[in-house]
Amino acid sequence: MKIFEALRQDHEKQRLLLKILAETSGDTPARREYYQELKEQLESHAVAEERHFYSPLMKQDPAVELSRHGIAEHHEIDELIEKLDDTDMSSPAWLHHLKALREKVEHHLADEEQEFFQVAGRLLNEQEKQKLAGDYRDEMKEELHS
Repeated sequence: MKIFEALRQDHEKQRLLLKILAETSGDTPARREYYQELKEQLESHAVAEERHFYSPLMKQDPAVELSRHGIAEHHEIDELIEKLDDTDMSSPAWLHHLKALREKVEHHLADEEQEFFQVAGRLLNEQEKQKLAGDYRDEMKEELHS
């Protein structure tokens, strides 16, 4: 498996969780559970992705700006999660903030998949793509179980 497939698998999980959450209402155990899972996925993904995708690519000029942009978007996502954490789940504002988070995450994933993966695909050799995928997967497991 290459790094792009590993990242895409997690992107699909994030999209699905966001879709499911958007269809929930009120302060229910289901909404709490899906939201907790989404937060863990997004936070673990950001750490592992920055370490095993962005960081190695930042050493190469064509990827520096894209890496910085991706990391900046991770911070924006963190801020939206904080807003959600500080909002009562049963209030209409919670769904409004979730919608903003979903738009930001989906924009971020599309940026990566449609632009960054192509640039990275040219900069990384096959061995690097496979090693980064393994390292990323290991980091995800560690992050999700810590």
